Amino acid sequence: MNSLIEEAGEPAATLRSAPAAPGPLTLHLMQARDMARWDAFVQTCPEATFFHRSGWRRAIEQAFGHRTWFYFVEQDGQIQGVLPLAQVKSRLFGHTLAALPFCVYGGIAANTPQARAMLDAAALKLAAELGAGHLEYRGIRAAHGDDPAWQRKPIYVTFRKPISASHEDNMNAIPRKQRAMVRKGIKCGLRGEVDQTVDRFFTAYATSVHRLGTPVFPKKWFRLLKEEFGDDCEVRVILRGDELVAGVLSFFFRGEVLPYYGGGMDVAREVAGNDFMYWNLMEAAVERGCRSFDFGRSKLGTGAYDFKHNWGFPAEPLEYEYRLQAAEAVPENNPLNPKYRMFIKLWRKLPLGLANQLGPHIVKHLG
Repeated sequence: MNSLIEEAGEPAATLRSAPAAPGPLTLHLMQARDMARWDAFVQTCPEATFFHRSGWRRAIEQAFGHRTWFYFVEQDGQIQGVLPLAQVKSRLFGHTLAALPFCVYGGIAANTPQARAMLDAAALKLAAELGAGHLEYRGIRAAHGDDPAWQRKPIYVTFRKPISASHEDNMNAIPRKQRAMVRKGIKCGLRGEVDQTVDRFFTAYATSVHRLGTPVFPKKWFRLLKEEFGDDCEVRVILRGDELVAGVLSFFFRGEVLPYYGGGMDVAREVAGNDFMYWNLMEAAVERGCRSFDFGRSKLGTGAYDFKHNWGFPAEPLEYEYRLQAAEAVPENNPLNPKYRMFIKLWRKLPLGLANQLGPHIVKHLG
């Protein structure tokens, strides 16, 4: 009996050939020619974040001089997974290979388990070759489940929440006491203004972190971020008349706004400058089409944690993972470590100008 194709008058030779089997997965390091398609993958991969974008490579290398490895896995000419890594090596703070230093999210972003496994193996191999103390993934979710080879520490949480297209609804969603602080800033005549340079923002930021006893990032770092990410990196200052009150540098990604660095002058406390700043940013983000507000990470037990919680944002634990290599334990490089308390007290007493000169030499090793 003839086949149906033959009965219909079609020669068997015209049958469509079966789809070719998928090609092999191959591992690569990102080159300049790969950056556009790297970012195209990040834009669509559900696991990817703003901190997976290719621009972090240049910013980290040029601001701090750290070595980076931006791995990707490819199959049939299509990227299937990415893993940006950078090395931070310090006698005082340890030797880390992380995805990604100076970023709150990171780790592997992949479409398939096979691509993830290949990137994982590449990172472990590199960490061993470098003699790193540990490998760190800053993922929102743990990628290795209960694997005992990977440690987790409940240090950080993040605060993310949907926002409405209605300013009135967003205002009403703020708890009453915090809403009163926002209204105070409005009554004080505060206003927001977008800058194309980081100068005024840096003044507010540097003043604020000095008050907290924290080393300052170099101004060059913020300038590089603005250069790399363009309109997706917004610099906003809050003013009372012509007086600088506060400033915030924010990232925009897939309909979400993330205020990342911020700070206020001394006057900010008197006029609820920080409260108004985040409200002003939320209003602007809504007009830009954002429907999610990411308040960023904070350490448990800190004032920043309480501030964000008071805005009605739920705390979501960040499941960072650590794989020990040469080190016996993961370093505790955070202000809650008791051994840094004296340092914080002394740093607050430094003149602001001196703190701004010394801070970048310290903070580059903290990651």
